[in-house]
Amino acid sequence: MLTIRRGNERGYADHGWLKSYHSFSFAGYHDPKHVHFSALRVINEDRVAPGQGFGQHGHQDMEIFSYVLSGELGHRDTLGNGSSIGPGRVQIMTTGSGVEHSEFNHSASEPVHFLQIWLFPRERGLTPNYAEKDFDEADKRGQLRLILSPDGRDGSLTLQQDAFIYASLLDGEERAELTLAGDRQSYVHVVRGSITVNGQALEGGDALMLVDEPGVTLEQGEDAEVLVFDLPGVNPR
Repeated sequence: MLTIRRGNERGYADHGWLKSYHSFSFAGYHDPKHVHFSALRVINEDRVAPGQGFGQHGHQDMEIFSYVLSGELGHRDTLGNGSSIGPGRVQIMTTGSGVEHSEFNHSASEPVHFLQIWLFPRERGLTPNYAEKDFDEADKRGQLRLILSPDGRDGSLTLQQDAFIYASLLDGEERAELTLAGDRQSYVHVVRGSITVNGQALEGGDALMLVDEPGVTLEQGEDAEVLVFDLPGVNPR
């Protein structure tokens, strides 16, 4: 079964300094049809104005990763980590038993545009942890590059959930495929550009949910950047 979630159907919040689209229920946006998909709980597409950001705040029992599209995102946390993350660099934080962090756009002139994505962890009360890594454009060009996995295979970052997350850049005749096991499902989020996924034409901000499908096929991309989630078939919570 294929279900399309159009980008213009997402929740939207405009706080002045922050403009955010919500793929799933978040903060003041609640949609009972879109609370989560398998282990995937949040996809927020955020644009933070220059010199603005999220002050220190806490999280618990969630896997949180950021995927920067443009600009630089500053990060500090109570684990002692501090860095600036730009396009191509992925950060993952296991919040587990509890961690506080802040995120800030230190530029005086340029906004930062990024996705913040949350997944339920495999269990509660895990030891908090943080990691980040660059994934080159060449690694994602015309193929599915594994960026997060439960075992860190193929140079991916480690995620505390039975989920595999891929990033891809596709144009023209480039094509990428992912086979899904019979007990798995997938969520495809189009970051930008346009792409055909399993015969469905999608634009930036759109998503496709796949249940009881043998695989994912990405083709006919036009300046497309895509995230593909290979997820458990059973709700982990």
